[in-house]
Amino acid sequence: MIPISRPAMGEPEAQAARRAILSGWTTQGPEVQAFEEAFARAVGAPYACAVSSCTTALHLALLVVGVRPGDEVIVPSHSFIATANAVRYCGATPVFIDIEPHSWNLDPVLVERAVTPRTRAMIAVHQMGLPCDLRRLVAVARRFELPIVEDAACAAGSQILWNGQWQTIGRPHGDIACFSFHPRKVISTGDGGMLTTARDDWMRQLRRLRQHGMSVSDATRHGAKEVVFEHYPTVGFNYRMTDIQAAVGREQLERLPGLVQERRLLAQRYDTLLQQVPRLGRPQEPPWARSNWQSYCVRLPAGVAQRQVMQAMLDAGVATRRGIMCSHREAAYASQPLPHPLPHSEAAQDGCVLLPLYAGMTTDEQAHVVASLGQACTR
Repeated sequence: MIPISRPAMGEPEAQAARRAILSGWTTQGPEVQAFEEAFARAVGAPYACAVSSCTTALHLALLVVGVRPGDEVIVPSHSFIATANAVRYCGATPVFIDIEPHSWNLDPVLVERAVTPRTRAMIAVHQMGLPCDLRRLVAVARRFELPIVEDAACAAGSQILWNGQWQTIGRPHGDIACFSFHPRKVISTGDGGMLTTARDDWMRQLRRLRQHGMSVSDATRHGAKEVVFEHYPTVGFNYRMTDIQAAVGREQLERLPGLVQERRLLAQRYDTLLQQVPRLGRPQEPPWARSNWQSYCVRLPAGVAQRQVMQAMLDAGVATRRGIMCSHREAAYASQPLPHPLPHSEAAQDGCVLLPLYAGMTTDEQAHVVASLGQACTR
C-alpha cells in the first residue's frame, strides 16, 4: 500500500526523544525553549511560542487579538474544521467565505465584501502549504483595522515574495501565524503547534495562557535562588508542548529545508507524469508563492465520480484523500446561517483528490499512483 503520507523520522529523532526522557525534564522546559528559539530564527520571526497543537494555537491567537463572544471572524469553510472550531471556542461566529478555485485559498475580493461592524478578525489559511494572497488580504485587514491570523498549519517551509524578497511563512506577514506538527505535516513532533508574532506583549500573553494563566513559568521557578510563589491572574489553559516533543521538533527543523526541496521535486515529477491523464486539473503555484507541497491535490475531470476513483485507487494499493472538507457542511455548523454562497469550496471538496506525497517516495511509486489514477478516471 502506498500511503497518503509518511512522517520523515529516524534515528536522530529517536535519540532526541531519548535525550529528553533521560534528562528528567519531560514537560515544557529547556527543550521547548530551544525549539522556540530555533523556529523563530528559521522563519524570521521575533518571537515563537510552542503549544500542544495548531488548534490550540489558533484558539490562543484569537483570544490575544481580542476576539470575544458575539464577535464575527472571517474564515474559509474550505479548511479542516479546527479553523472554525477555534472561533467557536471564543464564543464568536465563523463567517464562511468562498475560495479562489485555482488556489483553494480565501478570495480577497469576497473577504472585503463580508466585513461588518461585528467583524473582529480574519483567519487566512495557507491551504495544503500553498501561501494565500497575503498581500491583498493584509491590505483588506489593515483597511478595516482588523487583526489577521495566519492558519499556517500546513505551511512550514513555504515562502512568499514580499517586497521583492522571498520570505518564509511565519515571519509573520499578518499579526500571528499558527503552525501544526501533526504527522501529516512536513515536519512533525507527533502532535504539537507553534505561534509566531512580532509583538512581545502578545507573546507574553500567549505564554501565560498556554500554562493555566500562571504568572511564573516552571523554568523560572526551577532556576530561582529564592522561593517563588506563582499567581493566576487570569483563566488559562493546559496547552503546553512537552520537552520530548520539542526535542524531536529540533531535529525535524534541521531537516526542513531538505524535506521541502525533496517535496518540490516530487511535485514537479507529478506535474510531468500527470500530463498523460486527460482533462485532469493540476495544482499551480502563482509567481509570488513557493509551496512546501504538504499535499498534492488534483481536480478530477468533469463527470468523473470522486468516491469511485478513490476506491479504484485503493483497490490498486494507493491511499488517497478527498478534497479539503467544508465546515459549513458538517452537522456542527448546519444550523448556522450561511450568508455567502460557497460554490468553489463545495466544488473543491467534491471534485478534488489528494495524492500520496512524502519524503522518500520513489519514482516507481509515483508512476504507480499516476497509472492507477489514469485508469480510474477512464473507467
